[in-house]
Amino acid sequence: MEYASIINFLNKIGKIANLNDSELELLKTPQFIHQAELEVSGKKYPAYRVQHNNARGPFKGGIRYHPEVNLDEVKALAFWMSLKTATADIPLGGGKGGVTVNPKELSVEELEELSRAYVKAFYKVIGPQQDIPAPDVYTTPEMMAWMRDEYEKLIGEKAPGVITGKPIEAGGSLVRDIATALGGVYVLEEAIEKIGLEEKTVAIQGFGNAGMNAAKLLVERGFNVVAVSDSKGAVFDALGLDIEKLVKIKSETGSVINYNSEKISNKQLLELDVAILVPSALANVITVENAANVKAKIVLELANGPTTSGADDILHSSGILVLPDILANAGGVTVSYFEWVQNNEDNYWDAETVKSRLKEKMVSAFSQVWEKYSGSEHDFRTNTYVLAVKKILDAERARGNL
Repeated sequence: MEYASIINFLNKIGKIANLNDSELELLKTPQFIHQAELEVSGKKYPAYRVQHNNARGPFKGGIRYHPEVNLDEVKALAFWMSLKTATADIPLGGGKGGVTVNPKELSVEELEELSRAYVKAFYKVIGPQQDIPAPDVYTTPEMMAWMRDEYEKLIGEKAPGVITGKPIEAGGSLVRDIATALGGVYVLEEAIEKIGLEEKTVAIQGFGNAGMNAAKLLVERGFNVVAVSDSKGAVFDALGLDIEKLVKIKSETGSVINYNSEKISNKQLLELDVAILVPSALANVITVENAANVKAKIVLELANGPTTSGADDILHSSGILVLPDILANAGGVTVSYFEWVQNNEDNYWDAETVKSRLKEKMVSAFSQVWEKYSGSEHDFRTNTYVLAVKKILDAERARGNL
């Protein structure tokens, strides 16, 4: 992901939202960029923390460990977090962190050393009321617990709210494990009601945390999941897949393709004649080449950026409702926000409380966009972006920064 694409995106949205030059400049420019070099076992790893905007509340965003992490990518991801927290209507801003490392090449001890080194490098610019990191690509709840521990050692006091996505025993929140999928399901249910969709067939591309939990949750609600996939391929059964059995097979064999049913490709899955398509794995899978072949009535984006901008226009002209990633998968950051609230209040909620509050947030966020979209010439995604940008700018105006 390149920051140049953010600039292009903002120039396009700026015209639709009638933004002036100072508003555009504010959105294009991260507030702070922090860089460091972390040393582990004699090797040095570039590390970043970009704080894009905190007009609506403390910066919020994950830390990823990946060999291709670079400053440009982290800046772009921090921008998207600002939009996502605004879309979810939670009082947080946007930030992102990363380390350029292949975590698969490090031992558990080295990963702990790296995680603690990250906090040592950036602890003065993070904190429960300043910037609250979380897990991201190749980072785990265990790593968040190490980071919390290191931060508390450095500042000399307890601060469980410094980081979210922690294990339950280290101050994490119940429901966090299924939050992304559950938030998406709540948004999907609202959309189905708005467009009066009665058919309940579903195809899910990706059977990791989000895709697998979405499959379980949808089947519980009476949906018929007819196809799922992972990186090795897809399985299809028009009568419906046994999701419990699929989860077991994936766990035992490493892939869903060992399930006894018809085998299809990931490409074919995207083009199935189903009511609901759930891309929950990779970016850029629905493109100008295949968008005209998508037959679903609703696309629920649990993955980040699964639809290219060119494909969006094709889907919109085909009457397909795309529920964009910054809304559809915002359940994760919403429950991260709940974790932060629970940490700060030292008051922990039961699972039903988290679920009901998540539903309330996701339904409210969807409704705010729907209200704009229903009378608009633009697609649902564009309306989501415009609303998020305006929320950030309204907060900046309220602070006297515009």
